[in-house]
Amino acid sequence: MSNAPAASHALRLLSHLAGRVEPLPASAIARALDLPRSTTYHLLAALAEQSYVIHYAEDRRWGLGVAAFELASGYQRQDPLQRLARPVIQRLVDETTHNAHLAVLHGRDVLYVIEERAPGRPLLVSDVGVRLPAPTTASGLALLAALPGRQVTALFPGVSSVVRGGDSPATPSALRRELVAIRRRGHAVEAGTVTPGLSSVAVAVRDRADQPLAAIALTYPDEAVTDTAALLTPLRRAAGALTRQVGGRQT
Repeated sequence: MSNAPAASHALRLLSHLAGRVEPLPASAIARALDLPRSTTYHLLAALAEQSYVIHYAEDRRWGLGVAAFELASGYQRQDPLQRLARPVIQRLVDETTHNAHLAVLHGRDVLYVIEERAPGRPLLVSDVGVRLPAPTTASGLALLAALPGRQVTALFPGVSSVVRGGDSPATPSALRRELVAIRRRGHAVEAGTVTPGLSSVAVAVRDRADQPLAAIALTYPDEAVTDTAALLTPLRRAAGALTRQVGGRQT
């Protein structure tokens, strides 16, 4: 294959996987794209090396990888997402009088893309451009909880892949249990893991494919908030507003 046809086939393959709810066997991909099996396997191997696809060995199926998700998120980050989110975040800060930020998933980390500080509130380490391990943050946990379980397993396959800190999950099984609890209650919480004395609550923002696009979080001094329930209503309202603006469906 010359480079141009190979690139075209790779893009067709990624588009085909993106349009499917579940991962597919290589043979099904080859048939759908009318490609030789050898060519299909070559493309899948090359894309897997760059994390654009994931091979689920036990199921003998292939699905989109983290890099494909990052590519889609990168498009949103470059302008539209921030333009839409900034006024939503600003209103949330005005309403709650606490710091708020918007973060996106970047591999096993979260990347902070908007930071709005409320007057008189402390500076945060989660400034724009900062990356932190996703399981140690409320934003990261909210995003991971909104991902398919298989994708979480691919991101955190073993104990060494989970970064320990504070009360954050220390093992993949502990992480899975925490994500189940987050899905049940609809928000993630972090208490003093990133910065002692500061806690955060976060809710995921979903895109039109019902995938987590970003997370909105509020961070507050522990002594300033005795009941987080008062923060959850405006936080969920903000996440719902942004979800609708990007064409997603609020859950």
